[in-house]
Amino acid sequence: MQGKRAVATLDEARDFIRANTRVADLPGLGLRVYQADELTPLWEATEKDLARANVAPPFWAFPWAGGQALARYVSEHREQFAGKRVLDIASGSGIVAIAAALAGASEVAANDIDPMCEAAISLNAELNGVAIRYVAGSLLEGEPPPFDVIVAADVFYEQRPAQMFRAFLERAHKSGITVFAGDPGRTYFPRDAFRQVAEYSVQTTTEIENHPVQSARVWTI
Repeated sequence: MQGKRAVATLDEARDFIRANTRVADLPGLGLRVYQADELTPLWEATEKDLARANVAPPFWAFPWAGGQALARYVSEHREQFAGKRVLDIASGSGIVAIAAALAGASEVAANDIDPMCEAAISLNAELNGVAIRYVAGSLLEGEPPPFDVIVAADVFYEQRPAQMFRAFLERAHKSGITVFAGDPGRTYFPRDAFRQVAEYSVQTTTEIENHPVQSARVWTI
């Protein structure tokens, strides 16, 4: 018997996203993204319709609080991103990368380990009329790539990933890269390593957060 494929093609993934999500406005950001209403049915459909086994939860289909806060900071402080090379690590749906492109960044790359994110980011970039280069796979164990700014939202969700992201972002800072992080107060966020620069109240969904309106902060090293 033929087993399930590990990864769908990019075109298949894009078609799946169009069929199983809707285009929605993100309040306060002026961005439009493909967004799901429920996590579990979309997760099940991903395994069934794309014939993928052991897929990651479809976190790319929801507006995470830290990402919205960081995207808002980028849009309100365009001078810090205009003309810069920006990397959005663990990009998810790509909203922070899109905000950086709209702020006038000279180059924007979005990185994630979930192959579905490439399709989601490409579709969301098209919706908002920007160009974003996708970088697949984990970047956390190597030296930071050559960018002027690295943005990271909602990455401190579990202890081990939080440690790895902290180490990577601190290496980036030491190499001269400006670092910004967006976080809604998750347990493993390393407050001792960051300085807060902004705080926002954002609308999200109880499919992924505890409350439909969250307070989220933007930090720098």
